[in-house]
Amino acid sequence: MGFLATKIEVKTIFSDLLPKNHPYVAVNQKYKSTFGGSNLVTIMVEVDKGDIFNEKVLSKVQKITVGLQQVNGIDTFQIISIASKKLKEVRASTEGVETRPVMWPDLPQGEEGMARLRTTVLNNALIYGPYVSLDLKATLITADFRDGEIDYSKAFNEIMGLVKDAAEEGIKIRVVGEPVLYGWVNYYLDETIKIFFAAIASLVIILLLITRTWHGTLLPLLAGSISAVWALGAADVMGFHLDPLVIVVAFLITAQAISNSVQLISRYDDEIVNGAATSAAAAIASAQNLFKPSMLAIVADAGCVLVIALTPIPMLEKIAYIGTVWIFSIIVSALIMTPVMLSWVKPRVHFVHPINIRPLLESILTVCAKIVTTKARYAVLGLTLFIFVTSGWYAFNLKVGDANPGSPILWPDSSYNMDATEINRQFQGSDRMFVVVAGKENGSLREPEVLQSMTNFQRYMESQPEVGGSISVADILPQVRRALREGNPMYAELGNDANENAELTYMFVAGSDPGDMDRYQDQYAKNGAVTLFFRDHKGETIRTAIARVQDYVAQNPMKNAEFLLAGGLVGVLAAVNEVILAGQIEAIALALLVLVVCCTFTYRSTVAGVFFMIPVMLSNTITFSYMAWAEIGLNINTLPVVALGIGLGVDYTFYIVDGIREELHHSTNVEAAILKALRSAGRGVLVTAVTLIASVGLWSFSSVRLQADMGLLIALWLSISAFSALFIMPAIVYVFRPGFIVGNKAHPIEQAKSAMAV
Repeated sequence: MGFLATKIEVKTIFSDLLPKNHPYVAVNQKYKSTFGGSNLVTIMVEVDKGDIFNEKVLSKVQKITVGLQQVNGIDTFQIISIASKKLKEVRASTEGVETRPVMWPDLPQGEEGMARLRTTVLNNALIYGPYVSLDLKATLITADFRDGEIDYSKAFNEIMGLVKDAAEEGIKIRVVGEPVLYGWVNYYLDETIKIFFAAIASLVIILLLITRTWHGTLLPLLAGSISAVWALGAADVMGFHLDPLVIVVAFLITAQAISNSVQLISRYDDEIVNGAATSAAAAIASAQNLFKPSMLAIVADAGCVLVIALTPIPMLEKIAYIGTVWIFSIIVSALIMTPVMLSWVKPRVHFVHPINIRPLLESILTVCAKIVTTKARYAVLGLTLFIFVTSGWYAFNLKVGDANPGSPILWPDSSYNMDATEINRQFQGSDRMFVVVAGKENGSLREPEVLQSMTNFQRYMESQPEVGGSISVADILPQVRRALREGNPMYAELGNDANENAELTYMFVAGSDPGDMDRYQDQYAKNGAVTLFFRDHKGETIRTAIARVQDYVAQNPMKNAEFLLAGGLVGVLAAVNEVILAGQIEAIALALLVLVVCCTFTYRSTVAGVFFMIPVMLSNTITFSYMAWAEIGLNINTLPVVALGIGLGVDYTFYIVDGIREELHHSTNVEAAILKALRSAGRGVLVTAVTLIASVGLWSFSSVRLQADMGLLIALWLSISAFSALFIMPAIVYVFRPGFIVGNKAHPIEQAKSAMAV
């Protein structure tokens, strides 16, 4: 498995992010080679002084445009700029109508040539605004990639190489797009791996300081390492890869292995202190007594992760399968191997160092005991109920999809997000969605009814503030008709019938290269596209746009064609958001059902299933409300952590409850059993929580914001879980005395009443 683990690839595959069998994705896959896919790169060349119409700037634009043709996975027919053949002007003369590129193949010569180009751009609504900024200080270059052939790291390096060669003082070049975004993620991969190992190293150091033993330090690390190696080896056997964005999830599952091992070692140390004859006897006792809660925690965690596979997104399915194998491997690496290794440990061999944290931990446990066994427990339960209700209400503000402009994967002040902000400020928008107009027969897109409906649809969608603009074949034909009337804007309108529109189309494409009209319509004028440009791809923006499209389509049916949703980046993100929105409640409900079934079966009590839902529901509502407050959206990257958090919310409680039940086998005093469980199992919970929370905090230093946010969410989940296990759940046991825990051990007051009655 170690050999196989070294072969696993760490990379992002865009097709893995797309929902299977979703109609939007089907439309995108069918038409992406014609109307443009979701892997669009936008490059803005901007000048500090003057405008772009000078030889130095335009030569930069030309050099980048030509250089993009050599980039890995690029679709050479989808490279568009004022230096390409795709942007054209239509001129009419006594010799006829002429269509030619505005600036290809040569740069304009002299001031006269530059002035002519400036005039051409200003008079062309398809260029002025969409590809040249209104203040003439910036111009865009767009390029699309073939989805199945793109290597993000290679494409990113080649694009950034072009940018670096072209950049100089006075000229700024900004780059955005999914290939660039995931290229940045891969760029930070070395840093991510360093943080991963730094977090593991911090685990070792903290365990060494707390446990003060070599076996308490090294054996948990060994358990985590074995689980990781087995899981990664199994992933390679299954043909899966590891996405760099989910490495935090990998750390979390490794931490779960360490957590289970720490619990066993803590119990082993207690057995040694209580007079176990040999190390083997102490190891056997710890394995026997903790087998049930450990297995319950592992099965519940694995079940919660496996539920993610029901979301029909390939990346989430792979995470679910790898995560399930990873968690189940803890049975061997921790539950079996740790006691075996402990059986060979020499008792009471401590590592001596001047720092002793154990008194602090004992003080915390003493506070827990005082709160649980005094009237302060009622204040804890009341406060818990208040927090649960408040956080549950606020959690409804959680947004599905991205919650902020730019990319939530990187920090707001990252060069990528700053570039996105500037491009969206000066142009129509760097994110796009195309809506297909599917005709019923060849030539449908020449019908005035269809073209007019496309025009009306564009105006309707552009009234949404986040939509910066749109383009379709209905924008081109009026420009040709205007050129025929000596540029008179009064004639910038569609043809009166299908034949006139066909002639206008012919005039535009005459003399052009094959494929120049592809981004507007196919060669038979049967299918076309309305491309919408968005200034952000926030979840709310996308939902509003989709709702508006559906509203327009419902109210404006066409006889010869129909609108089909939706392609481009915004289109596929709409599909992802819809799948997550539809599946999040189902996934959470099923994960909770898994937990209830596991607990009911283990303790043979339906009350147990309800009882263990309390810390889960509390941790979920608090975490969701924090995500809503911090504007962290529920998306494809955060969903795995959310699902795994359901298991995290209850793991520690299993150990405390089982410790109480064990003590009640030897005593009738519920209070004493709770105190004993807090002193033994509670110490393991506290050690594990402190260790993992401190180590997971290192992710906050990541240059990838998503990893920092996920690290913070994990720390929050662990904190709530530990607090619930040490304060809330023992207080509930003390007050309500659930039968599956205390059996027939009644409250002391009830016992006294029974005795008096006798």
